[in-house]
Amino acid sequence: MVRRVPSSALWTSTALYRFRERLFALPALVLVAGVVLAEVTAFLDDVVGVDTSLPLTVEMNSNAATWLLSTVAGATITTAGVVFSLTVVSLQLASSQFSPRVMRSFIRDRVSQLVIGSLVATFVFCVLTLRHISGDPTSNAPRVSMTTAIVLAVATVLLIIAYLNRLAYGLQVGEVVRTIAAEADEVIDEQARETRAETPAPNPPDHTGKDPIAEDHLAVHAAADGWVTQSGSRHILAAVPPATVVRLETRTGAYIHRGEVLMTLWPKPPDPARVERRLLATVEVADIRTMQQDIDFGIRQLVDIALRALSPAVNDPTTAADVVLRLGSLMRRLLARDMPPQSVAGADGRVLLRPWDLSHEEYVRHAFDQIRQTSLSQPHVVATLLRVLHMLIEHARAVGRDEYVPALRTQVRLLTESVASRGDIHPVDLQRLQQISGGADPAEHDL
Repeated sequence: MVRRVPSSALWTSTALYRFRERLFALPALVLVAGVVLAEVTAFLDDVVGVDTSLPLTVEMNSNAATWLLSTVAGATITTAGVVFSLTVVSLQLASSQFSPRVMRSFIRDRVSQLVIGSLVATFVFCVLTLRHISGDPTSNAPRVSMTTAIVLAVATVLLIIAYLNRLAYGLQVGEVVRTIAAEADEVIDEQARETRAETPAPNPPDHTGKDPIAEDHLAVHAAADGWVTQSGSRHILAAVPPATVVRLETRTGAYIHRGEVLMTLWPKPPDPARVERRLLATVEVADIRTMQQDIDFGIRQLVDIALRALSPAVNDPTTAADVVLRLGSLMRRLLARDMPPQSVAGADGRVLLRPWDLSHEEYVRHAFDQIRQTSLSQPHVVATLLRVLHMLIEHARAVGRDEYVPALRTQVRLLTESVASRGDIHPVDLQRLQQISGGADPAEHDL
C-alpha cells in the first residue's frame, strides 16, 4: 500500500487545528517563553549590575529574594496541580452531563491552557532565577529578575481568577451549546466561501457512487482507519493529470476503513503510484472526528446534548428545548447557504465528483430526526420543535429556498402523527400541539 504523505497546505491546516485541540501545546510554548524570559532578565541584570538603581524595579537583599522566589515557585506548582484537577473535573462533568463529544470545547479553551502554561512558566522562571541569587544574605538581588518574578506572580493570580470565572460560566448548558453553534457557524461561513470559489462542471459524467465505471480506472485505497476531516476540492484536482475525472467515494465527516476505496479516477494515469501518493496527501484521515470542514459534527454534538437531556437518567426537557432553539438558528443559516457542487470543474478538463456530500434535506433529518423520536413524551419540547420547524419553513420561503420546505414539512407531519398515536398525552396538550402543528399557534412564546 502506498504510504500517505500529507501535502504542505494540508499539513499546515491540520497542524494549526491540532494545536488548538491539544491541552499540552500552548502551555508548552508558554513554558519555553518562561525559560527564555529567565535567561533574558539574568543577562540584563549582568549588564546593568545588581547595585545599579533602576526605575520601576524592586530592590531587596538576596535573603528576601531567595525566600520570595522559593515561595512563589512552591505556590505556583501546587496551584498548577489544583488547576489540572479542576480541568479534569470539568471534563468529567461535561462528558457525563452533556456528551463525550463536547469535551473538546473544554480541552481547546485558551484561558485554561494559558493559565496552566503561566503557572508552570512562573515556576520555571523562579527556579532558574534562584541560581543567580548570591549566597551573601546582605548583597542585593538582581532587580530586573525579581521585578519580573513579582509581575508574573500577580499576573498568574489574575489569570487564575479569570479561569475560575470562565470555568463556572462555561459549564452552563447555554454557554456550551452557544460555543458549539458558534463554531458550526464559522464552518458554514468557510464552506460558503469555498463554494463561491468552486466552478460546477458544465457536463459532469453521469457516475453516482454505485454506478459502474470503465475498466481503465484507478482505485485509491485508504491508508488508515479514521474519520475524514479534510478533503479540499482544489487540492484533489491539482493532484491528478489533465482530462481526469476523480470521484470521492466518501465525504468529510465519514468514517473510512483502511483498504476501503477512497477515490476512483479515470482514465488510469500513466504513473498510478505517483498519482495515488499525491491523492492520499490531499485527504486527511484522523483518529477523532473534528469540525474543520464538518458541519454535521456540530449538529451531532447539539443533538447528543438534547438526547442526553431527554434520557430518563437526566430528564431535563428545558435543556432539550434550548438545544432545539439553537439548532433552529444553525439550520436557519445553513438553509440560506448553497451546498458545494457535487461536480467541480478544474483546470485542463479535470473534474471532481462528490456524490456522497450531504444535502440540505439530509442536514434537516440529522438535526431533527432523533430529537423528534425521543421527545414524544415531553409536550414542551414537542411544541418547541414544531415552532422551530414552522419558523424554518417561513425562512426557507423568504430566502427563495422553497425546495427545502417538503423536508421540513415531513418533520412536522411525522412529529404530529407520532404524538397523535400516543395514548399517554392529555387531550388538552394534544389539542394545543395540533394547533401549533397547523400553524395556529395561540400567541404562546414561552419557549
